[in-house]
Amino acid sequence: MGLRLSSMIFALALITLATGSTASASAAPTYYVSLGDSLAAGTQPGHLFTNESYTDQLFADLHASKPTLQHVKLGCPGETTASMITPDLPFEGRNAHNACRYPHGSQLAEALNFLHAHQKFVALVTIDIGPNDIFRGGGFPAIAANLPVILAALREAAGPDVPIIGMNFYDPFLAPVWFSNPAGLGTEIARAVGGNNFFGTIYAAAGVPVADVESAFATTVTTPIGGVPLDVLRICTWTWMCAPAPLGPDIHANAAGYHVIAVAFEAKL
Repeated sequence: MGLRLSSMIFALALITLATGSTASASAAPTYYVSLGDSLAAGTQPGHLFTNESYTDQLFADLHASKPTLQHVKLGCPGETTASMITPDLPFEGRNAHNACRYPHGSQLAEALNFLHAHQKFVALVTIDIGPNDIFRGGGFPAIAANLPVILAALREAAGPDVPIIGMNFYDPFLAPVWFSNPAGLGTEIARAVGGNNFFGTIYAAAGVPVADVESAFATTVTTPIGGVPLDVLRICTWTWMCAPAPLGPDIHANAAGYHVIAVAFEAKL
């Protein structure tokens, strides 16, 4: 009887250890790492950083079903593909990282350090970058040179199985173009689509899916709604471009627009 009782106690101990290990593993934190520019930071009129960004809203949606998920939010307003790589790169006569301090130098270096250190526990990486290159940086040549380097580095650091998702963009300038010169809307749409196709080609070459924000904002749909093309109406509804001063015009999405972007990312998971 003594040997039998000892065997039962040993078996129960093994079950308890196994159950405890499983529970501990399920309770271990996992991470969503977001990189990008002002859209990732959640910039709103008068506020460089908010908790209303698409990254925050995507995290909130994912966290509802993954309670151990944590958000590593790295996006920096004003970031370009060049400044994402290079620590403290001068930008528009000021430091691009005045508002962002990365202990490992650049935003990319910070992300790579974290991904290497937590590789087995990263659930998702998202990135948006490039518009500032077009607005004020080195343009499409800079993006073509830098974005593939960024994506390759993220893939190496994250490992082969971690989802990495990029995005294309809405065009905030549809609204002012249409209101000032309706005949110019088609040209602006073509410009937006061409730019997004350019981004899509780079992401496709890296094997990175793209959240289709262009379609989510109906960028190519000019069907009139109350006399205003749908694509223009969505810019007015989901960004600050049509808001009166001092809030507008501002290219950034509002909270509702950021949620639309978050949903576009979720569609790629």
